[in-house]
Amino acid sequence: MSSAKTGRILVVDDEPGIRETLTGVLEDEGYDVESAESGERCLEMLGSRTFAVVLLDIWLPGIDGLETLQRISDIDAPQRPVVVMISGHGNIESAVRATKLGAHDFLEKPLSVARVTLAARNALERRNLLVQNASLLATAGATHRILGNSVPMKAVRHQIKLMAPTNGRVLIYGESGTGKELVAHAIHAESQRSAGRFVEVNCAAIPEELIESVLFGHVRGSLGGATKDKTGKLQLADGGTLFLDEVGDMSLKTQAKVLRVIEEQRFEPVGSARTVQVDVRVIAATNKHLENEISSGNFREDLFYRLNVVPFHVPPLRDRLDDIPVLAQHFLDEFSSSYGRNAKRLLNSAADALVAQSWPGNVRELRNLMERIVILHDGREVGARHIPVTDRAGRRLRPAASGFTSLKEAREAYEREYVRRTLKTTNGNVTRAAEALGLERSNLHRKMRALGIRTEPASK
Repeated sequence: MSSAKTGRILVVDDEPGIRETLTGVLEDEGYDVESAESGERCLEMLGSRTFAVVLLDIWLPGIDGLETLQRISDIDAPQRPVVVMISGHGNIESAVRATKLGAHDFLEKPLSVARVTLAARNALERRNLLVQNASLLATAGATHRILGNSVPMKAVRHQIKLMAPTNGRVLIYGESGTGKELVAHAIHAESQRSAGRFVEVNCAAIPEELIESVLFGHVRGSLGGATKDKTGKLQLADGGTLFLDEVGDMSLKTQAKVLRVIEEQRFEPVGSARTVQVDVRVIAATNKHLENEISSGNFREDLFYRLNVVPFHVPPLRDRLDDIPVLAQHFLDEFSSSYGRNAKRLLNSAADALVAQSWPGNVRELRNLMERIVILHDGREVGARHIPVTDRAGRRLRPAASGFTSLKEAREAYEREYVRRTLKTTNGNVTRAAEALGLERSNLHRKMRALGIRTEPASK
């Protein structure tokens, strides 16, 4: 049986002869068919089991076919069948109304075998496509889900809901590894352009001499090695979203051309005089302070104001410590599944050790650590001993924490190690160490006494 014939069909007609005929025709074609004599019975059957397609007569006793169709449209999408309307008194008005209510097709009596089987096949194909699309969207939604219930992340999700349905350009600010691309994906997924493409351009990873070709495309022979025409990212994103990641690394020459595209929504491929018209929403991201780049002459002020219609700040991981255990467990589950390893549980001691760190690499650093743990450790539990302690630059201070019993103990262990290391680099000079740590000298002395660190005289 072909994939188009998977799924149950429900025939709804008040005439027993028509029900029997349609049931027989469709069963001969290999379909699983049931029937109902009224709209009420149809809705009752749909409430107890799933049908892929409903062949529904308009003229029914009690609830007529159009009202039945309207009630079917209220069924949640995963269970909602595709409806083909049938009428012995077909007219344009009924067909238009049925289409507006969500009918996929409209058949008139007398019904031909060929027309009925074609309509059933097309409706089942439509249903299969809808199911596949819903599955893909659910997968994409899970992939790009923004995790965390901290106050900053609740604010992030709220801001996404406000800006996503608009066409306003968005400039996402955030340190490396905070998840700027994830936010861009979420904005696209919740926008009116979600059916269009999300096309990413990493401005920092593309050589300057190639970025115009990547963005605008080129014609054959316009560049060395260009043996055929190439469609650029802007054209691929037509009707969707173009994400310019690390836009602060774009050359001034390319910035000028991007500015024109944003304003006019048209461009010429490299080596071509042909103008391509597009409809693209631009989302940009940067880990730089673009105002400083403007002052330094590295970024165009006019482009900045075009991109910065809706500024969006992604908080660093150190500002959302409450989310670390949730993220860590999520990454453990993700990598355990993808690598076929035993599921792992994050113990409280490990969560405390993770929270005690500074995470200069943000969420990306945490994700990489969880991947490494899944690869290197076969056990089902992740404890503090599996968590390495690092300084603010990400340098490992010691291989792993050793069974902390509380968050306070883990934090003190980290601070003690970090202060000792800083004092060592300053040869025991407390004044210089305080400057390096961003503390007043008196505060550092108090911190050292609290952590049990003995003051060493500075080297001469």
